Amino acid sequence: GAVAAAIVRQIQSVDPTIPVYDVRTMPDRMHASMARQRFAAIMLGAFSVFALILAAVGVYGVLSYLVSQGSHDIGVRMALGAPRTSIVGMVLRQGMELTAAGVVLGLIGAVFLSRVMATLLFGVSPRDWSIFLAATATLLIVGVICSFFPALRAARVEPAIALRQRE
Repeated sequence: GAVAAAIVRQIQSVDPTIPVYDVRTMPDRMHASMARQRFAAIMLGAFSVFALILAAVGVYGVLSYLVSQGSHDIGVRMALGAPRTSIVGMVLRQGMELTAAGVVLGLIGAVFLSRVMATLLFGVSPRDWSIFLAATATLLIVGVICSFFPALRAARVEPAIALRQRE
């Protein structure tokens, strides 16, 4: 600010008719020139977090529904001697199958839409496989976490109560 005022005074002392306006530093100009891309990146980040939350709620909701609908079957399995670990494994497997299907479809869509994203990326290739790997790992971890709670609930089903219930 102080340097800008001195520069304006020097220019005005040479020729007072020269208009001097919008005096800013180069970092300020660069920051302003990147505002549109920065906004798009922030919005994409916010939407991706929202999509991750939606995916987690979806996997949790579907598995909770499947566990509640299958409590009779789970009770029969447990009454016939299935250990709780196999019940947990069965529900986790169902959750991971759903999650894997979603990840595969998402990766296919991401590969095809990577050209659109190329205009918003700086210093990163639109098909950077490390990014795809990180996103896949994140979604798989979220899928395991969201599958774990319905699996624990399924393992706590009392066989006698579940066998008395009718669908």
